[in-house]
Amino acid sequence: MTRTNKRKGSVVSLIDLIFPTVIIGLGATAFMDMFAWLQRSLWNIQGLDYALVGRWIAGIPKGQFTHKTILQSPQNRYERTIGWVFHYAIGVLFVGIMLAFTGKSWLDAPSLLNPMIIGIASVAAPFLVMQPAFGFGFAASKTPSPWITRQRSLIAHLSFGLGIYLTGVICARLSLW
Repeated sequence: MTRTNKRKGSVVSLIDLIFPTVIIGLGATAFMDMFAWLQRSLWNIQGLDYALVGRWIAGIPKGQFTHKTILQSPQNRYERTIGWVFHYAIGVLFVGIMLAFTGKSWLDAPSLLNPMIIGIASVAAPFLVMQPAFGFGFAASKTPSPWITRQRSLIAHLSFGLGIYLTGVICARLSLW
């Protein structure tokens, strides 16, 4: 698939979007993590332990997609590393989805709407896949405080959307593309 880049008058392929996708995905995910650190530091709000994500991912090739509760499942040697790598890879994937729809035009003039849509849409991953697979129920319904967990997930993913926008603006101002 190709698109015409009006600014340079050349043809832009989806391959040309790989570098921006990776840079923005990593930057947005790092922003999300910095926001989580700030919440933990200022208000003692605990975020997701990515070791649990790694434990889940490590169990999938062994045939265990769901857990009664992942907190009681056996630990894996590299679960924390696996979880963090997966977390950043998913961030890159969501930015790739957004750029597949917006193309290079968003990179040239970043706007807030599309990143916030992706941020909101990305909360479907924990609500519909991860939380049920962890044994926490659909949209954290089996947790002690489901609405607080849902609110925290939504805020985390909105911060990811804001991170997409801010990283895109910085990269556009630096003329990285």
